[in-house]
Amino acid sequence: MLKNLPHLLVIDDDTRLRTLLGRFLGENNFEVSLAKDTVEGRQLIESTKFDLLIVDVMMPNEDGVKFTSSLRQSSSVPIIMLTARGDFDDRIKGLEAGADDYLPKPFEPKELLLRINNILKRSSGKPKLENNGICTFGDFTFSFAELRLKKADQIIHLTESEAKILSILCFEKGTPVDREKLSSLCNVDDRSIDVQITRLRKKIELNPKQPHYLQTVRNLGYVIRG
Repeated sequence: MLKNLPHLLVIDDDTRLRTLLGRFLGENNFEVSLAKDTVEGRQLIESTKFDLLIVDVMMPNEDGVKFTSSLRQSSSVPIIMLTARGDFDDRIKGLEAGADDYLPKPFEPKELLLRINNILKRSSGKPKLENNGICTFGDFTFSFAELRLKKADQIIHLTESEAKILSILCFEKGTPVDREKLSSLCNVDDRSIDVQITRLRKKIELNPKQPHYLQTVRNLGYVIRG
């Protein structure tokens, strides 16, 4: 398996379409995982860092809109929704739930490919503001605009590097971020990331050796939870 390819997750109960998309995207320089429903999709998301999700709307048990809305409580991973229902109201519901794009069926695979690449280009830069520019975990709130961390009304002093790292982790809250990405976005050496993480834990954790909020996910990186 090639390394450093964007990793996509396709969640669709249509076996034929799911298989075709997996083959097509794999042939176009993506690593692809497949799930037949949102239950299987969630299991994969918990153990793997994905760069983008492709989610069908019409699925049994939990539809794509409800799944997207639920996932948006903990993750900002880009999502493209697929649906046989292409009317305006349905598209709005999908976008309001947190989808980044909406593609009615049937569609040309090349159009999906273009949409995927466009979204990945937009999301590859610096973190954008979300949730009115505020990230919360436990009793803490982090302001993206001010790069300021507060616990209740108390300001927690952060160095510039600590604030940058925390802003990235907060933007990707619930989704692990690897050391290489943190190093690239913060413009610091890989080795210093671990040092900064240790310092951050001392400022936000009751027990830095057993972190509750700033956790390490083996082979995937660091993640903010809570």
